[in-house]
Amino acid sequence: MQASRSPHPAVATVLRRFRAQRPLRGGSLLMTVFGDAIAPRGGRVSLGSLIRLGRPFGLAERLVRTSAARLAADGWLTAARQGRRSEYRLTDTGHGVFAAATQRIYAANPSVWDGRWTLLVVPPGGGARGSLRERLHWVGFGQLAPGVFVHPTCTPQQTREWLAPQRIEDGWVFRGPGEGTAHDRQLVAAAWDLESLARRYRAFHDAFGPIEASGAPATLAPEAAFLVRTLLIHEYRRIHLRDPLLPPALLPQHWVGAEAYGLCRRLYAAVFGAAEHYLDEHGATLNGALPPAGPEAFARFGGLTRP
Repeated sequence: MQASRSPHPAVATVLRRFRAQRPLRGGSLLMTVFGDAIAPRGGRVSLGSLIRLGRPFGLAERLVRTSAARLAADGWLTAARQGRRSEYRLTDTGHGVFAAATQRIYAANPSVWDGRWTLLVVPPGGGARGSLRERLHWVGFGQLAPGVFVHPTCTPQQTREWLAPQRIEDGWVFRGPGEGTAHDRQLVAAAWDLESLARRYRAFHDAFGPIEASGAPATLAPEAAFLVRTLLIHEYRRIHLRDPLLPPALLPQHWVGAEAYGLCRRLYAAVFGAAEHYLDEHGATLNGALPPAGPEAFARFGGLTRP
């Protein structure tokens, strides 16, 4: 029986929760699809394919069209036309942000730390403050005071490279050691809300853990596998990209973020191959089928088996 008609109960529960969101944020899901599925397969896809790929999630054709157009207007995507048909791909800015995000999402959490912090100071008027703060939080920076941000592992060079597309040219970036574990823990408490982050990780585990526990992932039909893979990364990235990825010495014992990463890695590996088959069948560019996924896709989470 088709997975879309009779999904596994654990998969159906996750899908139902996503569809129940109000408003249903089509643009955010499309960006997950681009980053996880389209970017490693050439980085471009026809609008018709996006509409097909969005349908199992409950995204109506009109919502997909509107969301893709808005993402293009915001500078994330760019469109190309061929008669009445159109195709979307990530802009250079989109590629840059996704490259940084991809490295964080699919790589193992750092286990060692040099004990130094990167401090970013943005003077008043240095960009749209609310928008800048949101983007910095998205890559793991914590905020100590208005215009003052901190990160444990992002180097000054990486910080400046990330800021360049944001047109922030007059900020100051420093890197130096803390004053010991007690001081570092005080800094963590001031810059991040780890309790809130832990609650979100627990909710993620509660949502996707039953899918793994059911034993279903290895036998899911391609459409259900694509649903699980996409929603898994969609929910995980929204939490993980705000995680500063602190060294174990600065985290609570038995940190739930490590458990969530392990679940995400195992479940993603279990459904990856079948999801790729679904993309083979339903994804296309204006010139034909999507190319096969590149080697970077198979390096995710420490290495995946080719379908």
